[in-house]
Formats: sequence, structure tokens, C-alpha cells
Amino acid sequence: MYDLAVVGGGPGGLTAGMYAGRARLKTIVIDKGLYGGQMQNTLEIENYPGHRMVTGPQLSELMFEHMQGFGAEWKQAEVIGVELDQQVKSLALSDGTAIQAKAVIIATGAQPRKLGVPGEMEFAGRGVSYCATCDGAFFRNKEVVVVGGGDSAVEEGVFLTRFASRVTIVHRRDQFRAQPILQERAFANPKIRVIWDTVVEEIVGDAKVSKVMVRNVKSNTVSQLPADGVFIYIGYLPNTEFLKSTGLLNADGYIATDAAMATSIPGVFAAGDVREAALRQIVTAAGDGAVAAMSAYHYLESLS
Repeated sequence: MYDLAVVGGGPGGLTAGMYAGRARLKTIVIDKGLYGGQMQNTLEIENYPGHRMVTGPQLSELMFEHMQGFGAEWKQAEVIGVELDQQVKSLALSDGTAIQAKAVIIATGAQPRKLGVPGEMEFAGRGVSYCATCDGAFFRNKEVVVVGGGDSAVEEGVFLTRFASRVTIVHRRDQFRAQPILQERAFANPKIRVIWDTVVEEIVGDAKVSKVMVRNVKSNTVSQLPADGVFIYIGYLPNTEFLKSTGLLNADGYIATDAAMATSIPGVFAAGDVREAALRQIVTAAGDGAVAAMSAYHYLESLS
């Protein structure tokens, strides 16, 4: 029996574990993969406060050690089922064991939707990115391609013009879905060009990305675009499959919370990219984790 179980070991989950351990809660943090989550796949991080430059694995290690220093336990396993409606929550794990806890924080994150084309996975971190805020500065005076047509694609395309010499937005339709004001900014920016009715067929390179093969969906013509980087914005998939029967999820699979990170189920909180949120960054996930842990602490106090 634990006071608190944290599901997910990215920056939100590790921070929640740290704060909970510091508050002397008996805490376990569970993740099916390595601690750090998506940070482990990030080569360089230059926008986390206090670190001008740190690698993803380094920051993951620092957070993990910090959490363990305050006594939180770590378990590598996948949560495959939950029972959250009772005062004592139960988590079924992939190794056949079950964890019981009086409070739960869901911090399982979200993963960018993948294009599923050749070269995408091979060049992840070597020119392929899903975060302009994270990686844009590495493409100063270079040519980049942005894939997508929603708010994120257009807004981040404009953001990338601060660094890149040219930004080409490739969209499969003949008009954007982004808000009009974002479209206006993109069309007014001389560094941006748009290629309509076009999809990416392949990302090509050697040690890093050098070009993108694209196909016009109307003419079926295949052509190539020179590119040092490819930023993909075709949506996110929250890691919430195991929560489908709980009633916690919105239509897109995200968890709605209040400002205290509390969900609609008493004693269940959420933090990080798994939440409905406008910005998904390491620093925002860590902030969510701190709030969720202290909210869980106050919830547990109210039970005694």
C-alpha cells in the first residue's frame, strides 16, 4: 500500500515523485520505459532553466537521482488496467503484480503523431523534430520543412523563421486549418513558402537530413525539397489507452484537470503532456508534477 502512485516517469512524473517524497509520502513511480520519457530521446536541451545546454539523458539522470534522493521508489512496468473509483486505487501491471495507493497521478505523456514514412525514425534527432521550440535554434541559416496545416504547424513555422533561412510548409490540403490570425502571419512572412496538396513520401539523408521527397496528391508528381531539418506537426496521441473506461478522457484522449491538477475522480490527478494544455514542454510538465504532488498531499491530509 502506497500513499501515492505516479504513472509515468517523464519530467512530470519524476518531479511529482520528488515533491511527494520530500513531503514524506510513501511514493512509487511506474513507467514502462526508461526514466525521463521523451527527454531520453532529445539530444540537446537548451531551454530548461538553470542549464544553458544539457543532453536529454543527462537531465533525465539528474531528475531521477533527485527523486530517489527524497525516497520515492521506481518500478519499470506498464500499467495495463486501473480501478480508480474507490478510496484505495488499484493499478494492474504488465508483470502480473498490482499496486494499491490512496492517490494516483497520471503523467504518461503524449507522443507526436508520426508520418510513418521512410527516414522518419532513422533521422529522429538528426534533422527530424517534433518541437520547434526545443530544436529551432539548431537550424540557424538553414532550410527546414514543416509538415502540417493546423495551428501548431503554422505557428511553429513562423517561429522557425527566427532561425532558418527558409521555411517550407508542406500541407496535404489546399488551405490551412489554422486560425486566421496565424495564417496571416505566415503569409506575410517573406521567409515562408507553402506547398499545397502535397504529402511527404520519404526523408532522405546520410548522417543527417538532406532532402525530403514529396508527392502532389492531385497530379501524383513526385519532387524533392532540399532540407536540413523536418518539423512534423500532424497532431499528438496521448498515452491514455489504459484509461478509456474511466471517464477521465476528453474526445481527443486527453485528461481534463483543474488548476490543482485534479481530475473528475477524487484522489486522481494528472500532470504534463497527458493533460489538456496549450504548451507541452519539459518545464511545464515539471511544474504540473509539482502542483499535482502537493494537491495529492493535501487530498491525503483531508482523509485523515
